[in-house]
Amino acid sequence: MNGSPLILDRAELDDRAEFREAVLTGLSSTPRAIPAKFLYDARGSALFDAICELPEYYLTRTETEILRRHADDIATLAGPGCALVEFGSGSSVKSRLLIEALQDLSAYVPIDISRQHLDATANRLRRDYPRLKVEPACADYMALAHLPDDVSAANHRIGFFPGSTIGNLLPVEATAFLRRARGLLGEEGAMVLGADLKKDPRRLHDAYNDSAGVTAQFTLNLLRRMNRELEANFDLAAFAHEAFYNPVEGRIEIYFRSLKPQTVTVAGRSFAFAEGERVHTEYSYKYDDAGIATLARSAGFTVAQTWTDPARQFAVVYLVAP
Repeated sequence: MNGSPLILDRAELDDRAEFREAVLTGLSSTPRAIPAKFLYDARGSALFDAICELPEYYLTRTETEILRRHADDIATLAGPGCALVEFGSGSSVKSRLLIEALQDLSAYVPIDISRQHLDATANRLRRDYPRLKVEPACADYMALAHLPDDVSAANHRIGFFPGSTIGNLLPVEATAFLRRARGLLGEEGAMVLGADLKKDPRRLHDAYNDSAGVTAQFTLNLLRRMNRELEANFDLAAFAHEAFYNPVEGRIEIYFRSLKPQTVTVAGRSFAFAEGERVHTEYSYKYDDAGIATLARSAGFTVAQTWTDPARQFAVVYLVAP
């Protein structure tokens, strides 16, 4: 067979080692769970982009419309000359609305865990905005210790955390993330936060169980990634995506579920699954105004402004240090 051998750089080796440790720990735990961040390899990120276009998935188009209507308001609050720091940037589609609205933007810092996806996004932005300084950071935003040096030196930094990603974090994790972000953004910093609001459970259920099955592909891509990177032997046809709304906790819960008794090998270790056994992959907490205000206060922010759509399905919130 012709072709070059696969060569991994140090960062990729470190990422794979972290993935291996998280998977083996998660599958050895009771109940079983694998952190949601590992859903976002290059294929997972592309599938999530596809989810955002689905008719059932109201979150993206609703938030985008709020940002489109109020980008100038955000720019007024932010003031000129700021650096925009996006935590979990993905394809940076929504951030373009802020890039184009913010006055004299000094830099844009997309932070994402998928190196391949991040590099492609940064290259597109450099092409489309040749005068904009784009400083990508390949990192887990939950553990990011510092921003690029020239951005850290800027006096005024605006964080951007859209997509209701805050809902993927447990409440204690959400507080810890916002506290860390506040430290990175500095005393003059602010945060533009997207949060999905509590609503009809049927509407929520449909958003995470689309008729085309793209969300199921996204969940099961985690098994595909384990097969590829950890020498696992998951049969994707023997597992199913499962998502439902838990009204007591106020959150969507997402799992992959075994359809039969089976044993799977991962990184040389065997794991037995009972029929119906689930492995947790993701939460999506839903908020109301009081919950957002409480979360902000717990992290040292206050709510300066909230914008919603007419049906109050989604909120974009501007947080400032008090």
